[in-house]
Amino acid sequence: MATLQLKQVVKEFGDARVIKGVDLEVHDREFVVFVGPSGCGKSTLLRMIAGLESTSSGDIVIDGERINEVAPADRGLAMVFQSYALYPHMTVEDNMGFSLRLAGVAKAQRREKVLAAARILQLEPLLDRKPKALSGGQRQRVAIGRAIVRNPSIFLFDEPLSNLDAALRVKMRIELARLHDELDATMIYVTHDQIEAMTMADKIVVLQNGLVEQVGSPMELYHHPRNLFVAGFIGSPKMNFLEVRVIGAGPDGVTIELPSGATCEVPVAGEGLAAGSTLTLGIRPEHLYESEQAVVEGEIVVIERLGGETCLYLQAGDDSMTVVTDGDVAHRVHDKVSLAFEPRRAHLFDAEGDALPSLHRHPLAAMKRGENRASSSPTPDDQ
Repeated sequence: MATLQLKQVVKEFGDARVIKGVDLEVHDREFVVFVGPSGCGKSTLLRMIAGLESTSSGDIVIDGERINEVAPADRGLAMVFQSYALYPHMTVEDNMGFSLRLAGVAKAQRREKVLAAARILQLEPLLDRKPKALSGGQRQRVAIGRAIVRNPSIFLFDEPLSNLDAALRVKMRIELARLHDELDATMIYVTHDQIEAMTMADKIVVLQNGLVEQVGSPMELYHHPRNLFVAGFIGSPKMNFLEVRVIGAGPDGVTIELPSGATCEVPVAGEGLAAGSTLTLGIRPEHLYESEQAVVEGEIVVIERLGGETCLYLQAGDDSMTVVTDGDVAHRVHDKVSLAFEPRRAHLFDAEGDALPSLHRHPLAAMKRGENRASSSPTPDDQ
């Protein structure tokens, strides 16, 4: 059992308040990812959980016990940092078992724990090597192994893949997801990379300026972002935004006029919206498609061919837009394209940046890892 609660947690450095009253609950065996831009407070929040930073106010509770004054070594947590921090003169085995050695664990028991962790991380052939003889990915696995041998109640990861190249990051993401499943452990992971968050998390916590913007499953945040910040941060390439004008609002949705002059009805709750008021329309690049019944028209300025898909970057009047389409599309730079989208795929945001509630609930939005997908199969239009 390893649960975590943050209750109105605040962190101040002098007059600067960097964590501004965070409430959060992490359930047993969840893989939770803190994500947000640099400087949003995600690493500070993780360090407060670990005990490496004190709280200015609020409570940190693990398994029902308030731990604000508990020393880091006594919290039962293990942290993996961006820097591997391995001892260069020690072998892999000695690095992994060093904390156990400091704790006075017998040599035979220490070796047993190290070998068990090495089997999980596929490090058995490397136990006699020193860090200089390891690749970046192998060094990071040793750092993770050093955490595993402590048998912590919660694993904490502070941007552990930032020093790896792109291909190795992908491989390590898969290994971490496999490790979570094998250890059946509670894990909290910090990253600025929303792709890492989307691919690994059971639950994502989006932070900005020391505040939690939204908490939810990856698909919940993708299909139902709470505001403009989350909508623009989650998803790659990022969501397109257009300023639109309200024509009317009714029980079936809000009718808007786009910059092109085209109109459509978006199925969101818009009670009280006045005709003529301004909203922001959000539409993801993968939800735009070419159509003679265009609502958006633009000129291609850049093409990125990625093999299975192609990204088209358009200039549509004063707006820049991105379209994700088939990899074999024959367009060239300066081609004019006419685009449309399904209104139920669109998002509308008010003047404060808050999303208008959708009247269409996507079947995958609330799914969590391990649930039976057959019970929530998407319709052909959703695929």
